[in-house]
Amino acid sequence: MSRKPPPSGGMRREGSPFTGLGPVFMKEFADHLSSARMMVLMLFVIAFGALPVGLSLQELRTITESDPFLFLRIFTSSPQRVPFSFTASLSLVIPLLAIGLGFDAVNSEFNRRTLSRVLSQPIYRDALLLGKFLGGLATLAVALVALWLIVLGAGLLLLGLPPRGVEVARGVGFLVVAIAYGGVWLAVAMLFSVIFRSTATSALCSLGVWLFFAILWPLVVPVMVLAVTPADVAMGMGRLDETLAMIEAQSMLERLSPNTLFGEAVVGLLNPETRTLGPIIPSQMRGAIMGAPLPFDQSLVLIWPQVTGLIAGMIVVFAAAYVVFQREEVRA
Repeated sequence: MSRKPPPSGGMRREGSPFTGLGPVFMKEFADHLSSARMMVLMLFVIAFGALPVGLSLQELRTITESDPFLFLRIFTSSPQRVPFSFTASLSLVIPLLAIGLGFDAVNSEFNRRTLSRVLSQPIYRDALLLGKFLGGLATLAVALVALWLIVLGAGLLLLGLPPRGVEVARGVGFLVVAIAYGGVWLAVAMLFSVIFRSTATSALCSLGVWLFFAILWPLVVPVMVLAVTPADVAMGMGRLDETLAMIEAQSMLERLSPNTLFGEAVVGLLNPETRTLGPIIPSQMRGAIMGAPLPFDQSLVLIWPQVTGLIAGMIVVFAAAYVVFQREEVRA
């Protein structure tokens, strides 16, 4: 009985599926860092983040009392003349930076008719897509690390005080969360880049998904919860357990948004006084000292579900892009 050919009609591939991952990663990384698009995006990020940081530093210099987390206030304080903090501005500009790096990662190769040439080399689709994603993620990480160092340097110059070790640790944790948050939107942009051949369509769909979760989802969730909640509970006349169940259901739905996960993780890390990210009942406050900072390891435990959700979302979206890309037909 004759052996059936492989489903693709070609030869069975040999060796590791990640053959060629290194060259693809280095090429994408170098192309991103040297591109004019990256320069424009970085200038936009720095300009958008410099305003709240500069105004926050001016106000923090006037603080006379001792604040053990003065450097963390640079990231979280909202100046009087600007209605948002540095972390709030990052929640807006990080998705734009990630989408700008990934919306044409694959469909540009189709449009230039270079994808078949690349795959004719000893490079598998696995390595090509993963290398493009890792190249974009590394570029995003470099940009965020540079921005983080600029903020720390500005704080050293204007405040005249070095950050404490726990502040640096919390700042590094915030940096990891920001990279994971950007990785989600980079994966979303690459997914639409695989689905659509038009770069304009993939960019618009990526921006549309981001705007939906940033603006519409927080407005839709309360309406959905109230629609399935009994009237007495919705009006605040139900039992305590029913009210808590309604609040928890709303929180779970809101946490389907990467924006919510990023915001809660930032609050738990950069505001050491935060002890919970959900509703607080009196029994939870027994023995707690009001205003006392939470140890760093306990803050990590507090935000661990949010960080895990961001990483899991990034993996799931990239896996979807991988499945679609494996089914794409590549012609010379």
